[in-house]
Amino acid sequence: MSLLSDLSRRFGDAFEKLGLDRLHGEVVVSQRPELGQFQCNGALAAANAAARAPRELASEVIEAVSEPGRFAELTVAGPGFINITVTDEHLVGFVAGAADDPQLGVERADPTMVVVVDYGGPNVAKAMHVGHLRASIIGDSLRRLFAFVGHRTIGDAHFGDWGLQIGQVITELRRRRPELPYFDPDSTGPYPDEPPVSLDDLQELYPAAARRSREDPDYRAEARQATVDLQGRRPGYVALWQHFVAVSRASQEDDFAALGVRFDLWMGESDVQDRIPDLIERMRHQGVTEVSDGAVIVSVDEPGDAKEVPPLLLVTSSGAYLYSTTDLATIDQRVAELGADLILYVVDHRQALHFEQVFRAAHRSGIAPARVGLEHIGFGTINGPDGKPFKTRAGGVLALGDLIDLVTEAARRRLDEAEIAQGYSEEERLGIARKVGIAALKFGDLQNHRMSNYLFDLERFTSFEGKTGPYLLYGAVRMKSILRKAEGLGFAPSRLVAPTVEAERSLMLVLTRMPGAVARAIEFRAPNHLAEYAYEVVTEFNRFYDACHILTEQDSDVRGSWLRLVGLTLRLLERLLDLLGIDVPDRM
Repeated sequence: MSLLSDLSRRFGDAFEKLGLDRLHGEVVVSQRPELGQFQCNGALAAANAAARAPRELASEVIEAVSEPGRFAELTVAGPGFINITVTDEHLVGFVAGAADDPQLGVERADPTMVVVVDYGGPNVAKAMHVGHLRASIIGDSLRRLFAFVGHRTIGDAHFGDWGLQIGQVITELRRRRPELPYFDPDSTGPYPDEPPVSLDDLQELYPAAARRSREDPDYRAEARQATVDLQGRRPGYVALWQHFVAVSRASQEDDFAALGVRFDLWMGESDVQDRIPDLIERMRHQGVTEVSDGAVIVSVDEPGDAKEVPPLLLVTSSGAYLYSTTDLATIDQRVAELGADLILYVVDHRQALHFEQVFRAAHRSGIAPARVGLEHIGFGTINGPDGKPFKTRAGGVLALGDLIDLVTEAARRRLDEAEIAQGYSEEERLGIARKVGIAALKFGDLQNHRMSNYLFDLERFTSFEGKTGPYLLYGAVRMKSILRKAEGLGFAPSRLVAPTVEAERSLMLVLTRMPGAVARAIEFRAPNHLAEYAYEVVTEFNRFYDACHILTEQDSDVRGSWLRLVGLTLRLLERLLDLLGIDVPDRM
């Protein structure tokens, strides 16, 4: 429990004792630190409801909540605000409790859930690009968050390995290389072990196929038929598809690994194909499907809709399945086989209507029982200097691997400019630059609310000053350095004692806010709450570092307490950065 939560509980008890709603007891960090560390503003609303004088009621609340040794000062200000300052002893007790707790004061969830997080969204025949960044790092952070509080989490890349795009690539390859054995309608194999295409080939084939499909109705019909044939398990097409998947996934796994993003599952749309016929038949028996112009649809509109929500298309008139079909089958699989209680889809906000349709169909048909939560975790775009989605100077989409190289090189230049990590081996310097670059990239993204668009600013993101990933890493490395030097001098952390310097007290107060930051990030599915808090922690630590000369302090009790505070701050910061998917180097 955080100090804020504890205070809110106690003030809630006080309001309840006076016959008033305990929700009036919410305590927040003071906006006027010179008047108190915290404040409770509930007396104004409670007095209005009870037809009482606010200042008089606030005084009664203070009397009800007062307790020896807990509060250094409780005062009424203005029309009825309650200013709160806790004793140093009480503050130290909370900080010491967090220091002794593996969870740093963050309570474990009860009850726990099975939480499936769908993020990344790689596709066959496409290299990862800058557009995959946000889904990958937001989803990875949410998976880490839910796991930290005790939920069983399952991260799924949900590989886009099926559907029309595969039919288009097959069609384009067949037109270019009809002699390949995969296109012989009478062949059942065996087929070559080596793929007939490289990733570069696929990246050229797919855009060409998509373009021709848009422009040529005959080509589009051919691609659709190839999709139907693949779904019907035509041997040559299945063998080609397997090659496409292997070539694409190898590249994408490398990109995810470089980004520090991992998955528990690499399930694809293809993994649920066998479930679809039975699923559609179940839905037909339930009476939730209907036929429209030869296609199978599900009506998902509801009374009170502010705008029209179109029916969900399950099967086309030609008999092909769509993303909507595989998405429903995937929900069916996740509920039946993974035991999912909550499924989070971290996907571009522009897909909101699609997920609204799919979720309504899943709940209406019982594929997802009412107890199963289905949430679309939308996000905005990464924009370039022109305010439009970020592209290369040539106007193309920047590959994710190239983006990682870009930030790594920028981080290396920054290290050189600041004369950081001098004298280290070239291998270690490159490793540090990679971590600093990834921190710059991830923090530059995650510090924004996920629904916000933001400007990609390489110079600002890689700076060691201001609200940036490198600034946080440098703070963490400084803490590690202090502890190493202390050990070398024979100094050891000891028990925490009451703060003697205001900067020390301020750091302690900030450290008590960890549970609240985690709770907000989970409640709003928004890692920016963690990013903001991590920045506050490092900023307060730097003030403490400037005010308290730890290694030259002569009082051993004070020095030992300060070292313990440094150790706790480092643990807490490393945990925050880990929840954001950011690794901390040992030194710089």
